[in-house]
Amino acid sequence: MAYDQLKLDNQLCFRLYTAARLITACYTPFFKDFGITYPQYLVLMTLWEKDDRLIGDITETLKLETNTITPLIQRMEKQGLVVRRKGQTDSRQKIVSLTEKGWQLQEQVKDIPECLVNNLANNGLSIEELSGLAPLLDKLIDAIQ
Repeated sequence: MAYDQLKLDNQLCFRLYTAARLITACYTPFFKDFGITYPQYLVLMTLWEKDDRLIGDITETLKLETNTITPLIQRMEKQGLVVRRKGQTDSRQKIVSLTEKGWQLQEQVKDIPECLVNNLANNGLSIEELSGLAPLLDKLIDAIQ
């Protein structure tokens, strides 16, 4: 290879992409029984933290585009997890709220993060190493933005 800097093993972005893809795949078996996907889980978490959110708030929080979030929310609405309504001051705005089913799902999935961490800890990563990733990734995200 003419340029060492172009080797795949030298790419931080490739490692991050692979880790993100694999960690998302680790969640899939946990969500199968509940009929949700990882991106839907992210939307639910934002709503569990603060219900009745504008779609724009959800996209900003998750750092995703509206054209990614809107179809997710539409599917979640068909599943009976959320409802959408027009904003009171601006009818173009859409407010997303959890249904009773959406709130009940919180109780059902509450142990998933701990299960995932335990699986990772049982496969060579210490809890301390895993805990140290969050602040480092936050710094990276801030630097990129």
